[in-house]
Amino acid sequence: MTANGRTRSTNRAAVAAAALLLVCLSPSAYAQNFMRSPVGGGPQMSLGARVNPGISRAGGNTIGGFGGMAGRTPLSADRGPVGSWTDEGPRSGMRSPHYTPRFSAGCNDGDRGQCSDRTVAGNGGGKGAARKGRPGGGGTRAQDVAGKRTVPNELVAEIDGALTEAQTDALARRHGLRRIASQNIPLLGATIGLFRMAGDRSADAVSREFANDSSVRSVQPNYRYALQDQKPSGGNDPAQYAQTQLHLPEAHRLARGMNVTIAVIDSGIDAAHPELANTVADTFDALGSKDGPHAHGTAIAGAIAARIRLTGSAPEVRILAIRAFGAVAGGAESTSYVILRSFDYAVAHGAQIVNMSFAGPKDALVERAVAATAARDVVLVAAAGNAGAKSPPLYPAAYPDVIAVSGIDASDRLMAASNRGSYVALAAPGADLLVPVPDGKYQLMSGTSFSAAFVSGIAALVLERGPALKPADVRKVLTSTARDLGTLGRDDLFGAGEADALAAVIAATSAPVASAVDKPPQPAPTPDGNNTSVSRALNDAAPSVASDDSAANHRAAQ
Repeated sequence: MTANGRTRSTNRAAVAAAALLLVCLSPSAYAQNFMRSPVGGGPQMSLGARVNPGISRAGGNTIGGFGGMAGRTPLSADRGPVGSWTDEGPRSGMRSPHYTPRFSAGCNDGDRGQCSDRTVAGNGGGKGAARKGRPGGGGTRAQDVAGKRTVPNELVAEIDGALTEAQTDALARRHGLRRIASQNIPLLGATIGLFRMAGDRSADAVSREFANDSSVRSVQPNYRYALQDQKPSGGNDPAQYAQTQLHLPEAHRLARGMNVTIAVIDSGIDAAHPELANTVADTFDALGSKDGPHAHGTAIAGAIAARIRLTGSAPEVRILAIRAFGAVAGGAESTSYVILRSFDYAVAHGAQIVNMSFAGPKDALVERAVAATAARDVVLVAAAGNAGAKSPPLYPAAYPDVIAVSGIDASDRLMAASNRGSYVALAAPGADLLVPVPDGKYQLMSGTSFSAAFVSGIAALVLERGPALKPADVRKVLTSTARDLGTLGRDDLFGAGEADALAAVIAATSAPVASAVDKPPQPAPTPDGNNTSVSRALNDAAPSVASDDSAANHRAAQ
């Protein structure tokens, strides 16, 4: 090659390297790999009669994508670019033939659990991530990159419920704040306000000042939460392998979730999808948005209750469809304030199980809502998260009242992106799943979101067989009948092991009712300020409850 040729080649390489650097430094590099919704125009799968249990798909093409939703509504006004975060008792005698950790095909380092040549965004290392070029594992949102885990300039505060709307506005003005919304949350016995800071001031300083007001009980950031799905690797049977692994066909001969209500706190569900016909008993839009159905919420509802061409884990349950996640660039997102409204609605409308296929930071008010919900004998199930081996605990999964579920693939290997830790109770399929999405369509999707949904459905089967069981009883039934995976006995990757629907349903009929809640160990607190809040004790009697401010709540969602 001539000198000029070498120069041109060098220049092209430099340009390519610069372009790659720009991509890596752009905000989108921190986003989780959400599937695009059908509105986004990605290729769709037309599911015909040939797709049924036990039939594999040839090839490894990824179907569809997530994001691309038209007419998306931001969670509140004036927000900048949106980022996000990214026991158990004796077991069944069914043992896995392997007793060392195994990891999904997205990471080819086998039992070491390492993928040394790809970094998980925001986690600073390659362990637990997917190998370069593999679309399936470790493509996650950073958990705390550039302050993206909170909504800029917004605070959530518990305030005196005796205050009128005008008095609350005056309270806000005294501290240089503007009230966006406020609402009585009976679940907490408290009135919660959402406020925006004016000017360029320190959030910590404003929080401390606001918390010192006699009308304020606590102040914290408005945290962000993200749905826990990612691109599938395309390497496994997408049809119905999860049903076989979980022993659902056999379990469904004994129970199908009749007379059990599951609240799905998620994005919008397409209740008109054939798989979900007559399944959604009630809907609530905690955002006050005008968005249509969304891929993730519809897919989660399908993993729980599909019953036409696919089979969910509890095909006869009633679903409370609670929209808490609005479409944003790269996926769907919610906040502390919206999650609180969602919990309150779920409990008030008779939910027996709450499915939470999302994750975020430790959050004092949401933790209170979780504890209050559990105290009302509601079973809580959450995705462990998709942030990989180096991630700190994600919430709500890591709260002690929650059944945290990690994700595995068709070969019983831990998904490389799945979180792990002492709080993981169970594992369930989460890789390359065929699920319903809006407009009567189907897509392949992956993530611990779906692992949690399967377990929520199995919990419904348990409650159908044992209606008197308390949340602690349900946890014990699920964990004591799980099929052991990985290291012999409980471990941080799979918890008690893979959920076994048949064994759980059989055990539910003879399970003793617990007299006290035996909570799993809590993860050690992380030193990153994950639960930043300012609280003050009030010696006064509990304030009276103010009426809901419907107009303000609607403004919060705009």
